[in-house]
Amino acid sequence: MAPKLERFVSPGKGNGLRATARIKRGELVYSCEPLACCVSNKLSREVCHHCFTRRETLLRCSQCKTARYCNITCQRQAWSGHKRECKCLRSLLPRIPTDSVRLAARLIFAVLSPSQNSSEELYTLEEHESHLSSVSEQKKQGLSQLASMLELYLQQEAPDLVREMTSLPPSCREPLSLIAKVTCNCFTISDGELQEIGVGLYPSLSLLNHDCRPNCVMVFKGTKLQLRAVRDINPEEELTISYIETLSLTEDGQKQLEDQYHFTCRCQRCDSQDKVRHKYTNYYKCCFSLSDPSDWQTLLESCSRLLSTVGCDVPEENLYKLRVTDMALDASVHLGHWEEAVGYGEKTLPVYRQYYPDPHPVHGVQLMRVGKLQHYLVHIEDALETFKQAYQIIKVTHGDDHPMTTDLLMKMEECRTEMDQHSSS
Repeated sequence: MAPKLERFVSPGKGNGLRATARIKRGELVYSCEPLACCVSNKLSREVCHHCFTRRETLLRCSQCKTARYCNITCQRQAWSGHKRECKCLRSLLPRIPTDSVRLAARLIFAVLSPSQNSSEELYTLEEHESHLSSVSEQKKQGLSQLASMLELYLQQEAPDLVREMTSLPPSCREPLSLIAKVTCNCFTISDGELQEIGVGLYPSLSLLNHDCRPNCVMVFKGTKLQLRAVRDINPEEELTISYIETLSLTEDGQKQLEDQYHFTCRCQRCDSQDKVRHKYTNYYKCCFSLSDPSDWQTLLESCSRLLSTVGCDVPEENLYKLRVTDMALDASVHLGHWEEAVGYGEKTLPVYRQYYPDPHPVHGVQLMRVGKLQHYLVHIEDALETFKQAYQIIKVTHGDDHPMTTDLLMKMEECRTEMDQHSSS
C-alpha cells in the first residue's frame, strides 16, 4: 500500500509531514512500532514491559528485579531488547533511572542492533532536534544531570559500547545531546483510557507539527502508534497533532510548549483562553489550591464547596470550573459515591462537546466513562444514548478493530438487551 504521507519543509516550522493523497475522516494515516520505548517507572509493577498490557499479577525478571511480564512468552520476546538493559539495571539496584534515561539507553541499544533498526523511517535519530542552543541555563543543568545519570547507568556496558558507538553519528554518541533529543521528541504511550503507561520514540512521527485544532490524533494499541485523520484532508495539506491536552489550562499548555518544544503558540484558541484566564484569576487560584489533597474525601468536600460558592458565578464552559468538576468526578468514583459521580460527569459532557468540535479520543473516553456510570446505576436509556455518542467518536479516532470500539459495541448491545428484557417483563 502506497504511503499516505511524506516529509516536506513546512513554511515557518521547519520539517513536517503532509498528505500525498486525499485522506478521509477516520482513515488510518500511519501506523508504526517505536524505535525504542519503556514503561513508566510509576507503573512498572502494573504494566507488562513487553506488550504494555495492564495486569494484576506479572512475572518479574529474576535478575534485575525490575522488568515485569504477562507470561513467559512476553518475557522471551522481550529478552533481545532487555538483556543489555538488565545488566545496567542490576548495577544500580535499588535505584532506578528516570524514564528519559532508560529510554535514551534503549535507543542506543536499538540503534546498535540491526534487527531492531528500521530502514523505512522518514526522520533519523541524528536529525532529531536537541534545541540545546536555545534552552535556558537552568534547564541545561537539569539535562546535564540526566546525561550524567545515563553515563552511570551505561557503565556496565561501557567497554563494549565505546567500541560499538563509534559507528553512530556524534550527536547520538554524546549523552547530553541524546537526552535533549529524547525529552523534545518522545511520545507518551497511553492505554485505552488514555492514561500514561510509558514513553517511546517514533522517529517518523516526530516530524508532525503542533496545531491547537489538529486534523489528526494518535492512539495506541499496546506500543503501536496509530495516526488517524479526524477531518477530511486534501493532498499536500500538512498533517498536524496537538502536542498538549486540548483541555489543559492555557498557562500550562503554553509553558509546556515553550519548555519542552521551544516555541510559543499564538493561535486564536490560545488568545481567547487567555482572556478567560484573566477574567477568572481568583477562581484559577482556588482550583490549584485543591491539586494536592490529603485524601479523596477532602478533595470531594473541597470541590463541592467551591462549585457551590465561587462556581455559581462562573460559566460552565470555564476550563477551571471544568477541572474542578472533573476532580470531583474522580473523587466520587474513588469513594464509591456513584450518584454524585454521575451528576458531576453529566455536567462535564456539554463542555467537552464544546471544546472538542472534531472527534477526539479524550471526548470519547469521557462519554464512555459517564455511560458506564449510568449503566451501573441502571439508567439504561441514558447509558445507551451516551454510549452511542461515544461510539460516533471512537470509531473515527480508534478505528473499527480497536479494543475500545469493540468494548463500546458490547456495552450498547448489553443496554439494548436489558431494555428488551424490561419491556417484555
